[in-house]
Amino acid sequence: MTFSEIINTDKPVLVDFFAEWCGPCKMMAPILKEVKKEVGDAVTIIKVDVDQSPQAAQQYQVQGVPTLILFKNGKPLWRQSGVVPKAGLVSVIRKFTT
Repeated sequence: MTFSEIINTDKPVLVDFFAEWCGPCKMMAPILKEVKKEVGDAVTIIKVDVDQSPQAAQQYQVQGVPTLILFKNGKPLWRQSGVVPKAGLVSVIRKFTT
């Protein structure tokens, strides 16, 4: 499945644009695991390495990492750069899934 096929679904998709060398990105990984536990199948969470997929990062003007973007039907509904706490992410996801 391509990136655009993944984000063009009815189900919200949270994309974590990250880089291996990025310290704050490493902090996001366990937060995303916790978020997934809490919201379950309400959202798909994928990670996109900006060094391996620069075209996806360019398409959505990702300037810094980590940048999180929530898509639904291919449209960005919400985005934020930097480390986002679990509670904040869960509330954003719930806002778009209920």
